[in-house]
Amino acid sequence: MARIVFISPYYPPEQGAAAVCVSENAIRLAKRGHKVTVLTTMPNYPTGIVPPAYRGHRILRETLDGVEVVRVWSYASPNKGFWRRILAHTSFGFMAPLLGAGAVGQPDIIIVQSPPLFDAVAVRLLSWRKRCPYIFMVSDLWPASAVQLGALRNRLLIRLSEWLEWSTYQRAAKVWVVTEGIWKNLRQRGLAADHMFLVTNGVDTQKFRPLPQRQTRAELGWDDRFTVIYAGTHGLSHGLMTVLAAAEQLLTRSDIRFVLVGDGAEKAYLVAEASRRNLINVTFLDPQPHERIPTLLAAADVCLVHVRNIPLFSGMLPIKMYEAMACARPILLAVDGEARQLATEEFGAAVYVEPENAEALVSAIVSIQAQPELAQSLGRRGRTLVQERFDYDLLVAALDKQILTLLGKDEAVEDAEPDKVVNVSTEAR
Repeated sequence: MARIVFISPYYPPEQGAAAVCVSENAIRLAKRGHKVTVLTTMPNYPTGIVPPAYRGHRILRETLDGVEVVRVWSYASPNKGFWRRILAHTSFGFMAPLLGAGAVGQPDIIIVQSPPLFDAVAVRLLSWRKRCPYIFMVSDLWPASAVQLGALRNRLLIRLSEWLEWSTYQRAAKVWVVTEGIWKNLRQRGLAADHMFLVTNGVDTQKFRPLPQRQTRAELGWDDRFTVIYAGTHGLSHGLMTVLAAAEQLLTRSDIRFVLVGDGAEKAYLVAEASRRNLINVTFLDPQPHERIPTLLAAADVCLVHVRNIPLFSGMLPIKMYEAMACARPILLAVDGEARQLATEEFGAAVYVEPENAEALVSAIVSIQAQPELAQSLGRRGRTLVQERFDYDLLVAALDKQILTLLGKDEAVEDAEPDKVVNVSTEAR
């Protein structure tokens, strides 16, 4: 058994992908016999509003699903406005180790997720104070992605962020990457292969499972129109203006509609733009509890996974893709690179659409609507794929082995390329 501390500003009851990812790993590691603590802040994502039960505390402790959760005060900001979000991330980076060090005890290992990159400040301070190693989990290459999106332009801040990123990689006991694209990028930049391991994100295939569409539509009060759903963050990186452009082209098709579920920095603008264009075929829904998402996905005819068309996103494997597959829903995949290779070319579990190409998206929607047999086949293949390779039980078993090996409590894992380090489709089963 190991004493493991996760550091993340996102944790349930928040519903975002980062919160879900940390909690799925933390809960399963606790079930495997480890003492797991999560050092986080008061729930406030994405609104910046802290629920009444969590207000007025410098530090608050609770136990959720066998995981001890230590919450500390930090500045809360809505997920809007670049500088306010940077301030919130920086605040957590410093306040988490300052206020939470005594409450988390003496860990054997600390695991921190990036982005936000400024969590690196928290893990380095806490690791230094506790004299224990840390694993740096890289879900996105920041600041590179912010630079490519045009969100970060200040040269001094870019250089400081790059220094923080690279020095944190080097000081980590191990760097945990979630895609081969991130692995290859860091290798090309000079990070040693034996300093990293690959364990992807995944999905709970018991929670996310096929459900009867007629039943779920009745529960939601939906009609029988062909429904394209996007469930996730409405952010700068997701390119959802393309979805509105596609919806505008399909206004004459009264049998097709779009449902966008979630929140984010771009949502208010998207809602206003849909109203300005009189897009009566677009419905926006507020963020839903994570346990509600399988119902929404099951009620849809096709699920959309969409990001901006920038080079760095070619190494992305979005969690929403795994969730749709686990529900046996067909996917329109507007993500190039690794996701396209896996989902469309290797497994035939999705239809690829060029990102930020509204005409291509319209064509794909009309095509899949006309081929219900293809849609069913895509869904079946997707379900098989996630059961074999992306079920969280398999992935956490692989993560557990990496942790125990790092702490000298298991047999050494032979250095290898990522597909040999963690081949969860076979060895981890």
